[in-house]
Amino acid sequence: MPRRFRKLPLVLALIPVLHGTAVLAQEAAQPVAADDTKLDSVTVFTRRQTRQIQELGRADVAAAVPGTSPLKLLDKLPGVNFQSADTYGAYEWSTKLTVRGFNQNQMGFTLDDVPLGDMSYRNANGLHISRAISSENIGRVVLSQGAGALDTASNSNLGGTVQFYSLDPAVTRRVTLEQTVGQNSAHRTFARFDSGELAPGTRLALSVTDQGSEKWKGSGDQRQRQVNAKLVSDFGANRLSAFVNYSDRQEVDYQDLSKALIQRLGYRWDNYYPNWNAALQSAQGNWSRGETSIDDAYYAGAGLRTDWLAGVTLDSQLSDAVSLKTTAYHHDDDGTTLWFTPYRASPGGTPVSLRTVSYGISRNGILSTLSVNAGSHSLKGGFWYEDNNFKNAMRFYAQDGGPSDLYRTPSASDLFATRWAYEFKTRTLQFHLQDSIQLSDKLKVNVGFKSPSTETSVSTAAGNPLSGSIKASKGFLPQLGANYVIDARNEVFAGLSRNIRAYKVSPLEDSPFATTQAGFDAIKDSLKPETSTTLEAGWRHRGDGIETSLTAYHVEFKNRLLAIQQGAAIAGNPSVLGNVGKVSTNGIEAGLVWSPLRNLQWFNSLSYNDSKYKDDFHDNGSLVAVSGKQVVDSPKLIAKSQLGYDNGATFGRIGVNYLDKRYYSYLNDASVSAYSVWDLSIGHRFKRVAAFEEIRVQAGVNNLFDKQYVASIGTNGFVTSDAAGTYQTLLPGAPRTVFATVGARF
Repeated sequence: MPRRFRKLPLVLALIPVLHGTAVLAQEAAQPVAADDTKLDSVTVFTRRQTRQIQELGRADVAAAVPGTSPLKLLDKLPGVNFQSADTYGAYEWSTKLTVRGFNQNQMGFTLDDVPLGDMSYRNANGLHISRAISSENIGRVVLSQGAGALDTASNSNLGGTVQFYSLDPAVTRRVTLEQTVGQNSAHRTFARFDSGELAPGTRLALSVTDQGSEKWKGSGDQRQRQVNAKLVSDFGANRLSAFVNYSDRQEVDYQDLSKALIQRLGYRWDNYYPNWNAALQSAQGNWSRGETSIDDAYYAGAGLRTDWLAGVTLDSQLSDAVSLKTTAYHHDDDGTTLWFTPYRASPGGTPVSLRTVSYGISRNGILSTLSVNAGSHSLKGGFWYEDNNFKNAMRFYAQDGGPSDLYRTPSASDLFATRWAYEFKTRTLQFHLQDSIQLSDKLKVNVGFKSPSTETSVSTAAGNPLSGSIKASKGFLPQLGANYVIDARNEVFAGLSRNIRAYKVSPLEDSPFATTQAGFDAIKDSLKPETSTTLEAGWRHRGDGIETSLTAYHVEFKNRLLAIQQGAAIAGNPSVLGNVGKVSTNGIEAGLVWSPLRNLQWFNSLSYNDSKYKDDFHDNGSLVAVSGKQVVDSPKLIAKSQLGYDNGATFGRIGVNYLDKRYYSYLNDASVSAYSVWDLSIGHRFKRVAAFEEIRVQAGVNNLFDKQYVASIGTNGFVTSDAAGTYQTLLPGAPRTVFATVGARF
């Protein structure tokens, strides 16, 4: 982008924010039916809430490129930073979401109230939203930046929640077909059948999705097939809804880069696949492409995941004042990640073997909330229980006969070593109780608390023996809030909440289980779970054609956990999870939607976030002086602007995101530069053409000006210091990508 335009996104976001104050939106939208095609107001700053809550409606979902991750849709909202190495935001290894300084594994995610876990790549208790449901079947997305509702089924939501809600089946029979094509041989076929009423109040929707594309650099495909089914039945004062979703995902990895690698070999440097001989030569130190290390490139890496997710909800109005909502669910996951490693030779002498990490999840749960309205009081109380069995193993497979297929789990006949294999059993039980008190026509107060308890035990099937259990629990986590309506246009709110995060379940990363038995025994009785206290206050204003939300917040994050080396690693001393102190965050967020003309909408957001470590710590006997340093992957300034037009027939959007500098070292001596990226899309709906109810054509360009930038950071974790820029934990963003979609409904 020309230098004179680099600050333009910041200017665009500032103009309407400074222009004047506008408003709170309409009442929070209800779940959207599949035949609701109204596409005007798409962003809602929810009304009469004591917390900061923002909502994206069906129009935002429908306007995105088909197959775009629903997480990417959130990126335009205040305080949100979403990154991915692919243009659709669906490549899971690279997916990074931060909100107010918290990353995605410190947040909570649900689909139709069913918990999705923390949505990290090595998720032990859930799955990514891109696998949970096809994006075309999402009706709305609700973001709570500071704290989720007390009844949200999550034990990781230190930094807020994201709730996804699926489309209901349409009330009339219809078929929807969509075909998308794009650069890098991208294709996505989506077909959905809505039954209409099978019986009074009962209807069904069934969809099939097939998606694939080549990587934008290097070689290899990203493939996914999905089947989604949903049934809704209304009878009397009751509503029964159920869904069953299936996903089969195969994705070939991009190579993680360092700043030095990018400078030496460029943004388009990648792994050797399908050149097996180049990988063998590299493993032996023979390079011809500018490499200087066996870590500059590998043969390949890949991720394979198959999921079944099912849920059923009964929502009953027991009387005029009493209702009961209960959801039961089941999730089954079978997955493997593949990495062709030059660090361990195959038994026959081939200098590369295949290392896999396998995942197996089987979890069942139930959550229920009883609501009682009694005069000025609205009481809610209930529980969430989940039983989760998670199996995790690292194995090595011989490659003497040539490389294994990237898109299949390797043959058991090639297995020659198991480094470790563990089984984790996790039980979660959480109670909640809240009273929403309408003290007057203008003032509402919420008072409530939750009591979460998560206990995990481990047993060993192979490798380093590990056994025992650890619990993260808190008997009383309060949530207080107030909302005051000043007049028909203005309201203010304030809230205070406390949350804890259950310990991560993994033999890798920042988990109490990523150590030896001695290391685990040393911490299991004294370790404290991470805790956050969030205070936020804001103002919402509504005027003619304009709505605004302004929020200030302060967060105290305590008991930050980090793997600490206990003495010399070469002597066999383990790394164990340790408390490295506090993080203090202060910030402000502004969002504004302005409709200066009919059918024209200008959305803007501006966020400032100052997240700093408050304590130094010792690692392997050395002082790590991080006190006063900015939190990694926590940009101080984020600005977004999007101009959209939709008259019911012709529609289009152009938007820009500006992201400030981000650090990926705790000492703040390594960072990636600020950047701006523009996206553009246009389309038209043709109504009642022959037998078709509607035909839709759409075209667009992501990264319109072909900006070269680093998107995801911390893909291999963060590092204390990287002054030389050699730590490989960066992934560049996708270049300019063009797509086109044709859809029909009949």
